[in-house]
Amino acid sequence: MAELVVEHLSLSFGGLTVLDDISFEVRPGELFALIGPNGAGKTSALNCISGIYRGGGTIRFRGESINGLAPHVIAARGLARTFQHGELFGQMSVLDNLLTGRHARIKTNPLAEMLFLPGVRRAEIEHREAVERIVDIVDLERYRHAPVGSLPFGIQKIVGFARALAAEPALILLDEPSAGLNREEREDLARYILRIKHELGVSMIWIEHDMQMIADLADRIHVLDYGRTIAEGDPAAVLNDERVRAAYLGTA
Repeated sequence: MAELVVEHLSLSFGGLTVLDDISFEVRPGELFALIGPNGAGKTSALNCISGIYRGGGTIRFRGESINGLAPHVIAARGLARTFQHGELFGQMSVLDNLLTGRHARIKTNPLAEMLFLPGVRRAEIEHREAVERIVDIVDLERYRHAPVGSLPFGIQKIVGFARALAAEPALILLDEPSAGLNREEREDLARYILRIKHELGVSMIWIEHDMQMIADLADRIHVLDYGRTIAEGDPAAVLNDERVRAAYLGTA
């Protein structure tokens, strides 16, 4: 069974069609790249999947429809995402930012938390241990207590990635995680993505403009142009497709 199935997804704002009958599926443990020129509708597709936008069509996650569900409900079912600009809490430490990613897994109630009962203390220890495992996976040990707003942009992007992982999702939506990173930071990110894929078995939908990273890491590629699908398949075939080249480079 596919982790995620998107069928006939459409989205319009007034008279502007952003997505036009998009269909694809993401398999368990797959790194699925969603690419296309600027304005192709990639982030809009992620916004529909994560519940920020409500489009037409059907979206099923782990066999169940998530159409019309609120973003926090979808997140609680095991779907996490990153954002192009991080959307972190700048005055909070790296550890505290990662702990916010655990919100869907917090089962204690406010009264017990006010009294700091034994069950709350045990849950606090479990959440912090889970966050520390993520810190170790993405090499953030030296920054764990630093305010996120004081960190370089590249490290902030890794923190955003780590916060999504802290939710222990079955599927992560990665929205241009390498944007603004230098070559060394991109290589680190690629290593983290591969660790998550192979060690944790997490499926990923990955929006990316670095075609070399896509060619090296993606299992399959789905290409959008002006809100429509123009190609899908393995990286070698898709990146050599004439329609894809025309979309990125234009035609004479």
